[in-house]
Amino acid sequence: MNTDLQQFKADFFKALSHPLRIRILELLAEGDKNVNELQTAIGSEGSSVSQQLSVLRSKNIVYGTKDGNRVVYSLRDPMIMDLLTIARQIFNNHLIDTMSMLDQLSEGEKK
Repeated sequence: MNTDLQQFKADFFKALSHPLRIRILELLAEGDKNVNELQTAIGSEGSSVSQQLSVLRSKNIVYGTKDGNRVVYSLRDPMIMDLLTIARQIFNNHLIDTMSMLDQLSEGEKK
C-alpha cells in the first residue's frame, strides 16, 4: 500500500473541501485572474479570497505570477477542472436518484 499517495490524496481533497476554494478554481478555469478580479466575481472581501488562495497555493493547486504589483493566479493542472466536472456529475446523479425516490414515495402515498 502506498501511504504517501493516500496522504497526498487526502491532503488534496482537504484543500478542495471549502466552497470558496471550489468557486475560485471554477473562476480560474475560465482564465487567469488576480485577487481583485476574483473578489469582484465572487462578491467576497479580499482577505477571505487571499486566505483561500493561500491554501490552494500551499497544496500546489494554483500558482501566482507577478505582474507588476499584482499577482495573477492560474491553475497548476487543468485536470483539476475535469475532477470538478466529475464531482458535479456525481452530484447530479445523486440528485436524480433522490428525486426518483421522492417520486416513488409520493406515488405510493397516492395509492
